[in-house]
Amino acid sequence: MKILVTGGAGFIGSNVTDAYVEAGHDVIVVDNLYSGKRENLNPLAKFYLMDIRANELEKLMEYERPDLINHHAAQISVPASVDDPLFDASVNIQGFVNLLEAARKVGTSKVIFISSGGAIYGEAEEYPTSEAYPPQPLSPYAIAKTVCENYLAFYRHQYNIDYTILRYANVYGPRQIPHGEAGVVAIFMDRLVNKKPCTLFHFKDQPDGMIRDYCYVGDIVEANLKALDSGNGEAFNIGTGRETRTLDLYDTIFEAVSRKLALPEDLKRPLRAAARSGDLTRSCLDISKAAKALGWAPRTNLQEGIEKTLEWRLSQ
Repeated sequence: MKILVTGGAGFIGSNVTDAYVEAGHDVIVVDNLYSGKRENLNPLAKFYLMDIRANELEKLMEYERPDLINHHAAQISVPASVDDPLFDASVNIQGFVNLLEAARKVGTSKVIFISSGGAIYGEAEEYPTSEAYPPQPLSPYAIAKTVCENYLAFYRHQYNIDYTILRYANVYGPRQIPHGEAGVVAIFMDRLVNKKPCTLFHFKDQPDGMIRDYCYVGDIVEANLKALDSGNGEAFNIGTGRETRTLDLYDTIFEAVSRKLALPEDLKRPLRAAARSGDLTRSCLDISKAAKALGWAPRTNLQEGIEKTLEWRLSQ
């Protein structure tokens, strides 16, 4: 199968690209390297340095004619979307529609769209939150993801382009940059490795930080493999179903780093700061639908995932 991976030089997209190549697929990567890195590119994938908003994207699609698109390219930060909603909409909505228009013209049969279970449900009353809960986005980033899901339904109805939506929890692992939904893992790890203090953002009634569902990138990759030939016309939460407070995450990272490096005692507790615009108090996903329909389940617990991530980080 010929697969176009947008954002294939980024943290998650590059890991997915590696898995698709390893599985024997013909993979094309489109990335503008805004947050992606050349060193993440798989040498067996064909690379185009291009923004998904570019007019030239249609010509690329006409030339390559991919069977399937895996769409990871995005503006990835919730706080950044609050600061500049126009830029967020330009990339995350306009860029995606540009891609869909090119896809329908060349006959691409399916899109795997990366949405955000960690953001689109807002302050959900159902907890852990299932796919049946209606999106209640509370940031421009989350609004854009919700809008794009609706565009997919339109393009399926109007042009018979199939889709599978993967609503990620907070993803972490090798190649992560300290930005975006789960950037806190990379931030904490990088600062501790460099023996610098970390800052824990929290709400007044949550001194130990916000609650999140952290999923290791290797498990995320498995979901993208499953979605190639299953889950059509459906959305799936991809996470762990386990809640983790920010302080517990910090402690796990601190302990892992301290086993490798001698850390000053004053770094054992992070600094504190008020929650940022767009932050949610809690987010945790019900992943039972993915288990039933995709045959997918996470295999990596938080401690194991942090150890693997740290091993990669120290090798750089």
